Order: sequence, then C-alpha cells, then structure tokens
Amino acid sequence: MIRRVRFTGERAGYVQKLSKKGWVCKTWEGELAMVSLPGTLPEIFYFTVPDDQIAEQINQSLGKRVTLTYEQHLGIPTTCFGETSYFVTKVRLVE
Repeated sequence: MIRRVRFTGERAGYVQKLSKKGWVCKTWEGELAMVSLPGTLPEIFYFTVPDDQIAEQINQSLGKRVTLTYEQHLGIPTTCFGETSYFVTKVRLVE
C-alpha cells in the first residue's frame, strides 16, 4: 500500500527554468535557484506546477525574485503527475 504524505512550505529565489515536459502526460517542470549569500553557489529546488495559470504567473516573473508556496506529496505512483514530489500552488513576487 502506498502512503501519501503531505507537507507544505515556501521557497524563495529566482526561477531559472520552467518548461512543459512529457510525451503523454504534460507537466510543467522548473528549477528555482536559492542564493543565501552573494557570490556563493545557489541551491537548486526542483518543482512541478500542475496548474497552467500558475505556470503563466511564474513565466511572467522570470528574472525576478519570487516566493513559491508548495505541497510535497510522497508516494505518487507515476511521473504522469510530475517529475518531482513538490507541487507549486502559489507564486508571489518579492519586491
């Protein structure tokens, strides 16, 4: 039996990649570069966007600092739902 555990959280940084992937199941997959100090290597947060409207908001904010609100779902049986277990539910531009 597969258990689905759900966590929520936020990550802030710069979206450096967002693309629609898949042959049969199309999903939005992205990368958020999180920089703690200038001049250091960023940590990359890989995420999935299930909603086309949220994906469009992220595309409009490329190059700007954003905060992504996400839910983590563990134990999803296929990649048809997304390549990661982190599903973005909200995007907010950081001024």
